This record gives sequence, structure tokens and C-alpha cells, in this order.
Amino acid sequence: MTMKARLFFSSLILLFAATSFAALPASIEGAPVTSLAPLVEKASPAVVNIRVSQQVSRDSQLADEWLRRFYGLPEAPRGSREVASAGSGVIVDAKRGFILTNHHVVENADKIQISLLDGEILEAEIIGSDAATDIALLKVEADGLVEMPIGDSDKVRVGDFVLAIGNPFGLSHTVTSGIVSALGRTISREGYEDFIQTDASINPGNSGGALVNMRGELVGINSAIISRSGGNVGIGFAVPTEIASSIMRQILDFGEVRRGLLGVTISGIDPEVAEALNATVDSGALITMIEPGSAAEDAGLRVDDIIVAVNEKKISDASELRNAIGLKGSGESINISYIRDGKTRNVNATLGEQKAAQSSGTEIHPGLAGATFASSTAADSGGIEVTEVAEGSPAAQRGLRAGDIITALNRRVVHNLQQLTELAANNRILFLTVKRGDRVLMLQIR
Repeated sequence: MTMKARLFFSSLILLFAATSFAALPASIEGAPVTSLAPLVEKASPAVVNIRVSQQVSRDSQLADEWLRRFYGLPEAPRGSREVASAGSGVIVDAKRGFILTNHHVVENADKIQISLLDGEILEAEIIGSDAATDIALLKVEADGLVEMPIGDSDKVRVGDFVLAIGNPFGLSHTVTSGIVSALGRTISREGYEDFIQTDASINPGNSGGALVNMRGELVGINSAIISRSGGNVGIGFAVPTEIASSIMRQILDFGEVRRGLLGVTISGIDPEVAEALNATVDSGALITMIEPGSAAEDAGLRVDDIIVAVNEKKISDASELRNAIGLKGSGESINISYIRDGKTRNVNATLGEQKAAQSSGTEIHPGLAGATFASSTAADSGGIEVTEVAEGSPAAQRGLRAGDIITALNRRVVHNLQQLTELAANNRILFLTVKRGDRVLMLQIR
């Protein structure tokens, strides 16, 4: 290779390095920074590796009995086998042994073990878990634990330097650095999301680990990545500590998550809708119905009001309002900014509690057998959620998936399980209008 070519490729490498990774901050709180080692040494003992094991039935993985006989396959072993997976967690209360992690890390676990920085292995139990925010709270019995102070994620700004500490690919206590790339991200439209986006390298196994600011404070629980390969491409997401702390408090106070309820049915506002309504804003959440006796009614909100902010945070559409309310706990007081008669007004509302109802598909229609449905008195949810679908069940064969939101049956809007059950009665064929992510589709159920 010629000298000119070497210089060219060296320049490319330097340019890639300069544009792909965040540089070391020059100073932290006025003190010059030559290494992040002191910060890492302070934070790492509070991060744990999590090993989860569960017993999986071998029968659930067998081919269909008819297919095995048809192709002459040998009889497969019966019983169960152990399946293990790994993740990360953060000690947030050393005295009581409380550890925050992701719901998906410990979901369906039969046994949970955590390992500390010094190699000590402890048994852990689940105190509570919330799939909608992907947060779980664990507890261990041990002395001498080190906790990480919880920072204020509301003060995090785009451009802040952060560290990600976790257990990627089983590589214990791996530390990566980067910046906060964006705030308020929603990536799936399922559950309640308000992610911190970061380019600090996050990989499989980092889930449940710590996103740490330059003061050594926990500002997020690393939760998800966007990647076609499964590895890091510089787009990772963390649940803000504001949300994680709220979920932890509710679990400790009530033994469960009690999500806030405003009690409204809403729709989005866009320029076309704004023109039709002669509205003065072209974004926000339009109130189309108010539940009697709800927090919204008590606060004096009315149908046709347009909610534009909650606690001074802008609301651009119905989805953002749903997240803003759903991420609050019942009994919390919020300030709502809304437009009425062309004027911006403000009101305080004390949120009620979402009362989730559940039903099995068998109780509704034979074609829905194998599915579990949940609805809430919170009209904010906008439909009935399919919470589980058993593999190979009639519901699965007809195309239903966990996470689907049913909004109508035979072209009639449904808000709760009672409406769904009543409309499904005495109908052999059902046409379900289903929201799946950004798509809307119609499924025929016989």
C-alpha cells in the first residue's frame, strides 16, 4: 500500500472514531477529567449480573403428533428442561436489598441469582413487576451491599455524557460511554414509554443495567436497542428513573402498580381536524367523552377541551397524553393545560385508579379461545388489550397476537370487555378491528 493510500485510510479511521464515539468530557463540576476510572469504581459495585432460569416443558417444543408419525420421527423425550438467560440490575437500596431491573429480564423466572462485582452469588426474589413500563423490583438478603444514588432524570439534557454498565453477552460489569441522544422516545406504542435515547453501547445482556450520569447517579434503566443485527448500532433506550422510581414506590406502598386514571376518551388533533373544529391549535388531545365521577369531571374538564400540556410538558397527540397519565400513579396531582374557546387555561387534577378487568377468550367466543383480554375503566386506553395468546390456540390460528388492541367488533366501537362480550354474544362470525403498532387491520373470527 502506498504512503498516500495509508494516509487516506488513516484519515478515514480517525474520522470514524471522531464521529462514532463521544469524547471524554473536559471537566466534571469544574474539576478537570483525565479518566473516568474514579466514576466507574464508584458506580460499578452497585450493578449486578442477573441469571434467570426456568423450567420449560419439552412437550411444548415437540412437533405435532401427526407430523411426527407421518414422517416417522423418533419419540421425543418427555418432561422439562432448564432454560437460562442473563441480564443486569442496579442496587438502589443497600439496607433493604432492593434491585431495579427490567420486567422482561425476570419474566416467568423460576429461579433468580445475582452476582456482585466481587463474585458473590445471591438468591433474589421478585417483589413486583410491571410489563407496561418494563420495570421489576427484586430483593436479596445480604450485608455490605453498595447502592447507587438515584438521580433526577427530569434534569437530563440531550448532549449529557453518560455511562452504561451491565452484563452484555455475559461479559460481567462492562462499561461503555456516550451521550444522551434524545429524550421522550416512544418505540413500540405498546405499554407506557418515555425513553432516554443514548449512543452508549448497549447490547443483549445490558437489559436492566445502569445508565449513569457524570455524578455517578442512576438516571435510567437500560431496556432496549434498535438493531437489525442484534448488536449495538448506537441506538439504545433507557427507562428514566422518574418512571422506575414511581413504579418501585407503588410496588412497595401497595404491593402492585396502581396506574393513574384521568377518565377521558380522546382523539388526536391535526391541521385538518383543527380547521374543521375552528380550533386555535393543530396539535394536542381532544376530549370526546368524560367518565362520570372521574378525575377529569372533578377538575371541571369538558368534552371539546383540547389538552396541550401535562405538568408543563407539551402534549402533541392522544398517544402522548395516554403515556403522560399512565406513567403517573393513582392519587398523584397533575397540572393540565388545555384550550377552551380559544383560550389557554390550567387546572389541577388528582388522578383516580385504573381498574383492570380480565377475561379469557373462551368466555367471549369459541374462536377466541386461548387468548386473554384486559380492559380498563380508563377510556384513555382506547380499546381492549390482548394480553396473552397461547401458541397453537384458536385465537392464535386466527391471527391474534399479544399486544393487539381491539377497537371495534363488527364495525361497532368497543371500550371495555363488557361491550366486547355483549356484542360477541350470538354471533358466529366476528370481525375485529385491531391496532397493531402503527397498523390497523381487520381479523375474521369464526
